[in-house]
Amino acid sequence: MKTFFGLGKPGLRYATLPPRLAGPEVVPAGTSVTLLHPGPAGRRTPAALKMGETVKTGQRLSLYGGADYVIAPVTGTVAAVAPFAGDFGREATAITITAASLEAIDDQFADARREPSPETLRPFLAAAPGLPPLERLCDPKRPLKTLVVCGVDQDLLVLTQQHVLRARSHEVANGIRVLKQAAGIDDVVILALKETVQGYGHIGGRLLGVDPVYPSAHPSLVMHQLFGREVPAGQTPEDLGFCFMRAEAVAAVGAAFETGRVPVTKVLTLIARDGSARLVETLIGTRVGDIFERHGIAVVAGDRIVFGGPMRGRAAYSPDQPVQPDTDAVMVLGAASAAEVSEYPCVNCGECVRICPARMQVNLLVRYLEAGKYEDAAESYDLDACVECGLCAYVCVSKIPILQYIALAKHELARVRPTEDANA
Repeated sequence: MKTFFGLGKPGLRYATLPPRLAGPEVVPAGTSVTLLHPGPAGRRTPAALKMGETVKTGQRLSLYGGADYVIAPVTGTVAAVAPFAGDFGREATAITITAASLEAIDDQFADARREPSPETLRPFLAAAPGLPPLERLCDPKRPLKTLVVCGVDQDLLVLTQQHVLRARSHEVANGIRVLKQAAGIDDVVILALKETVQGYGHIGGRLLGVDPVYPSAHPSLVMHQLFGREVPAGQTPEDLGFCFMRAEAVAAVGAAFETGRVPVTKVLTLIARDGSARLVETLIGTRVGDIFERHGIAVVAGDRIVFGGPMRGRAAYSPDQPVQPDTDAVMVLGAASAAEVSEYPCVNCGECVRICPARMQVNLLVRYLEAGKYEDAAESYDLDACVECGLCAYVCVSKIPILQYIALAKHELARVRPTEDANA
C-alpha cells in the first residue's frame, strides 16, 4: 500500500470477496478451549462457576450470576479460572474447558425459543458469534428504528462479513425476521460493497452500497454518507435510532432459532505475512496458535500477532490467546513489515488533518495526548469524534503512533468519567 501525500485520501480499498474463493477451512480446536468472561476474577461475590464443574455445549457460563456470560463451545470440564489482562489493562477472566470425548447439548435455548422476544434473545445469544448487540437492540429506553446489517468488514484485507452475507444468506434472512419481531423494528438496511450489491434482494431489507474506499464502512461514516445523519461526538448511532450488527451476528440468531442450538463456531479471516487472506472456521475459544500451526505459519521473534486488520487491529500477547465471538480476523505481521514508530516531534505537515474523515485538527490533538491532557483534548479538539480509522498514523511523516495515543486517551477517560458523574 502506497501513501499519496498531498492528495487527500490514500488509495486504500477494502478487499472484495473473489467469486470463487473456497469456503472456510474448518480448524478443529485442541484438547481445550479458553473463554474470556467480562470482568476480573476474584470478586468478593462467590463464583457461580467452579473448577471441576461439568458443562455442556451451548451452555451459558456466568461467573457471578449476573447478566454477563460466555457460551461453552464444547462439552467438558472446567479446568481453570484465572485472571486475564487485555490491552490497556482491561481485566477479564479466562475460563479453560477441557473437552470430553462425548458431546452433550444444553437444551435450555431449545425450550425457550418458541417466540422471538428480548427474553429469549439476551439470555442466550448475547455471546454468540459476531457478538450481537442485543442489549442495545432491545433497550426500551432507546427504541431503535433501523437495523443495519453489516456485510462489509470495517478493516482492510478482511473478508469475513462479505463471506457470511454471500454464503449464509438464508440464515441472515431468518435472523432479520427474528430480530424484527423481537425488537419491533420495521426498517432493515443491508450494507454491501457497491460492486457486490446485486444478488441480495431476497434477504429481506433495503440494499445500500458502501464506497470501497477505506474507511467508508465505519458506522459513523455510513450514517453521514448513506443516511445523511451526523453522529454527535460522544454519541453512537444507537442514540439516533440505528443499530449496526455484523452479518455473522444476524446469521447466528437466524441459525439458533432454526436449529434450536446456540452457535459456537466462528468464521474469521487469516491474514499471512504476505497479505494473502483465507477463511477459517473454528470453535470460539480455540488458541490462534493452533490455527497458525494448521496453516504452516510459524511465529518467530519480532513478529506481531494482530487481532483484526492492519489499520484497526490490536496486537496480542501470544499465540495462546483465544478466538472470541468478535474475532473477525487474525493477522501475522512480520517484523520487517511492522509500522515504524518514533518519538520524533510533529513537523506540522498537515497530512493528518487533510486525511481525517472526521475533519479533526489531529496535529494539535496529538500534542495534548502526548502530554496526557486527555480532558483538554476531548474538550478542545474533539477527541470523542475520532472514528479510530488509523489514517492519521498511516500518513504521519514523524511516525507518531497517533491511533494508540487516541485509544489510550479514550480508555482513560472512560475509566474516570463514571466516577466524576457519580460525584457530581
